[in-house]
Amino acid sequence: MKDYTNFTFHMYTEDVFGKGTENRVGELVKKYGGSKVMIVYGGGSVKKSGLYDRVVASLDKEGIRHIDFGGVKANPTRSFAYKGIELAKKENIDFVLGIGGASAIDTGKGIALAMVYDGDVWDFYSGKVLPKKMMPVGTIHTISAAGSENSGSTVLVDDIGDRRKIGTMWPDVARPVFAIMNPELTYSVPAYQKGAGAADAFAHTLERYLQRNACSLADEFAFAVLRNLVKYAKAVIDNPSDYEAHAEIMLTATFAHNDVTSLGRAPGGFTIHGLEINLSGRFDTTHGAGIGLVMPPWLTYIVNHGSPEDVIRVAQLAVHVFGVIPDMADPRRIALDGIQRMREWLRSIGMPLTLTELGVKDTPEGIAKYARANPDGVMTGFLDLDKKAVAEIFTSVR
Repeated sequence: MKDYTNFTFHMYTEDVFGKGTENRVGELVKKYGGSKVMIVYGGGSVKKSGLYDRVVASLDKEGIRHIDFGGVKANPTRSFAYKGIELAKKENIDFVLGIGGASAIDTGKGIALAMVYDGDVWDFYSGKVLPKKMMPVGTIHTISAAGSENSGSTVLVDDIGDRRKIGTMWPDVARPVFAIMNPELTYSVPAYQKGAGAADAFAHTLERYLQRNACSLADEFAFAVLRNLVKYAKAVIDNPSDYEAHAEIMLTATFAHNDVTSLGRAPGGFTIHGLEINLSGRFDTTHGAGIGLVMPPWLTYIVNHGSPEDVIRVAQLAVHVFGVIPDMADPRRIALDGIQRMREWLRSIGMPLTLTELGVKDTPEGIAKYARANPDGVMTGFLDLDKKAVAEIFTSVR
């Protein structure tokens, strides 16, 4: 008999989905108590596309004041978040609106956390203090990937310190109050970024699937999420104006990370993200591409070093997501066949499969040195990994 982990599930974020929904942003900000908004965004695409003007018009219509904080880069940094915090406090804002990709949303969350805390917001990211609340955050995401629009996660690179990329998960605190989701806003995303987004979303659910105390219902949710990503990822690349495909990917990426696939699971480390974050943090590579690189060798490590039950778990993934014919008399073969099909899928959506292709110039041992671990030097997760194990994983993709 399986033991189910006690859990509380709350669909906290209001998702507003469909064409033209960005025109409702003023109404939604007012609904959640905002009267002066900081608009956090990345480069010029938000303005060139006309999205920024539509957002401002909607805010103006509702009489909501607003200030800009643009220029967020991919792999968002601690130092840039500090600049936003300084401006937000000076302007006495009461709402944060993140527009763009995960970098803008995560930076916005960092600012919002700081606005209701007297100390240094980095206390939260470094693990010194647990946050208890966050200023309201709304989102309009323009790339289907990270799921930050519904999740309690936020990620920043410590460019002031050792360049480590710190990912956090505070589901009771750091979820946005609303997420505007218009698939048309993702049409112009470059093909490489669409592929990276699909890989990242895949990992968000794969990480949850490979946790202890499996729940059958959560497994079925996970398989559906992963199959949909495999089905539609290439379609959004091949057909940049296919509304159905972009809608499916946008919905799937959000549900990959809003904890639906975590029901009944024992809490565990996000090993794939733990393996990847020191790559994009140190080498400024695309996060989702690094995620795609890490997934196959990590699964292979589980097959080679895990228990028979662990191998069966990977084999079930192969059958239900990648269509491998079930022959559980040889689960290892089934699992490895599924991993190979995963590689083929990742290659079909333009993802690198070696460190050289990703642009990382470091040895597996050098990468392992920077892997996040507990004080004993172990990265905890579905299978615990020491430095030797991390090096073995990266040796297979050098």
